[in-house]
Amino acid sequence: MVSKLGHCLNDLLFRWSTGSLNIEVPAVVSNHTDLAPLAAAYGIPFHHIPVTPDTKQQADARLRELVGELDIHLVVLARYMQVLSDDFALSLPDRILNIHHSFLPSFKGAKPYHQAFARGVKLVGATAHFVTPELDEGPIIEQDILRVDHRLGPEELVTAGQEIESRVLTRAVRWRTDNRVLLNGDRTVVFS
Repeated sequence: MVSKLGHCLNDLLFRWSTGSLNIEVPAVVSNHTDLAPLAAAYGIPFHHIPVTPDTKQQADARLRELVGELDIHLVVLARYMQVLSDDFALSLPDRILNIHHSFLPSFKGAKPYHQAFARGVKLVGATAHFVTPELDEGPIIEQDILRVDHRLGPEELVTAGQEIESRVLTRAVRWRTDNRVLLNGDRTVVFS
């Protein structure tokens, strides 16, 4: 699942297409149509499920239908910028992965890398975790950081952050699909 930013989806699809990820990709689902051409380039069916405050319940129902129809074992939020319903999250325990920048809770909302630049951050990073009803609080699977300094402007921080997000999400997907991730309460154990 993806919204408008395609860096994580592109990395996953490229690695899947080259055989370096042991996954099947039966569909790409988005609340926008921006990345339909990317899915088409890889020959993956694209499903547009728009989400507004008025259609959120219908979108959730359609998403549940797709998961069932396509026999989905793992849902990957590759920069999907909608909050999933608690019921949906609970219906697929340890089967939904999310990625986000590691500024939370410091820089929430729009343009977190620009906010970070304005504050002079020295590290950018990303966290991949399981999705739970508590927003961005699920058990962490993987994290990574990159030291940055004043030479990087806001757009360079965005690029650095996107590269880390892609790497971290791909590792989390690989480890989860290789059955190397074990949930232990609110934590994970990742076997090497």
